[in-house]
Amino acid sequence: MREERLLERLRAWEKEPARRGKEDPRRIVDSVIRHLQRILNTKQGNVPIADDYGTPDFTDFFLTLPKTETNPKREIEKAIRLAIQKYEPRLQGVRVALIDQEEAGADLHADPLTIRFQITGRLVTESKTQVFLETMVDNEGKISIVG
Repeated sequence: MREERLLERLRAWEKEPARRGKEDPRRIVDSVIRHLQRILNTKQGNVPIADDYGTPDFTDFFLTLPKTETNPKREIEKAIRLAIQKYEPRLQGVRVALIDQEEAGADLHADPLTIRFQITGRLVTESKTQVFLETMVDNEGKISIVG
């Protein structure tokens, strides 16, 4: 049951007593994805316990960066990676990489304001399972994750 966050474990404790002490990598990945959805869709400054919990508001990310800074897409990669490293300890060796729409063979009718990233890392479990997730930031700044 270690694969889930505390509140998930408490909810499952009575439902599945036979599963106690057994590790299920798929459950861990599902739990990590749910938690990443929360982290990445929370805007920094909206959680009273930690001002840096979440990600910056990506909707005006391209407008607010000074012209001298690096590529805004790279800054989004960095923001996502730092949020994951700090607030999802079950994932180590986190890498976030922009997926070029042309290289990915994206649909010609896809929204040009949608940005895709690949998140990779290893689960901190006995199995050290490698995780590959695709993350999409849509034109409203909402982030979705596919495992």
